[in-house]
Amino acid sequence: MAQAKISAKASEGAQQQHQQQQQQSGGQLRGRFYRSTSMADRSSRLLENLDQLELRVEAFRDAASAMEQEKETLLEMIHNIQNSQDMRHISEGEREELNLTANRLMGRTLTVEVSVETIRNAQQQESLLHATKMIDEIVNKLLDDLEDAKIRLMSLYGACTSDVPAGPIDQKFQSVVIGCAIEDQKKIKRRLETLLRNLENSEKSITLLEHQKSSVRQSCNSKHD
Repeated sequence: MAQAKISAKASEGAQQQHQQQQQQSGGQLRGRFYRSTSMADRSSRLLENLDQLELRVEAFRDAASAMEQEKETLLEMIHNIQNSQDMRHISEGEREELNLTANRLMGRTLTVEVSVETIRNAQQQESLLHATKMIDEIVNKLLDDLEDAKIRLMSLYGACTSDVPAGPIDQKFQSVVIGCAIEDQKKIKRRLETLLRNLENSEKSITLLEHQKSSVRQSCNSKHD
């Protein structure tokens, strides 16, 4: 009888120990499972925050790029006013006063420093330098032949735009620009647009000046007659 009780107690103890081990094992598994789920949630939240920050960073860069363009536009407009034909046909005192105002505005504009650095690999850097050199070569010869320079700049511009070009395209320049970073492609296009606008304004000024000279000559000839 005593031996049977001892055996029963031993068996009961073994069963209890086995149940405790199962409970402990189950608790550990559940703990790991819950901990894993919590880590996944945290990771998901962090990724979502980074995605939102990426959108804000891109918006920030776009805003800074817009400010860069606005600065360039303001400086160009001030410069055009100072060199406009109208400035040549006002009194010296008025011209001096207007130039003082223009210089003040230009100085205030230049106090604003905005710089958006473009991330480039070695190939993109080389392509940018090559494209810049090709444009500079034309600009340096502007005074030698204005009409030829305009035609060449238009062929470069045609290589940068998706619109149907009005004239021939510089295929070599197009292949170089394609190798540049996207932001650099936009800047190259803007520079060419600015150069062509300045050339257009220069041609108008020259045409107007020639017209005025012709009118003066005709007036003088009429008086002599």
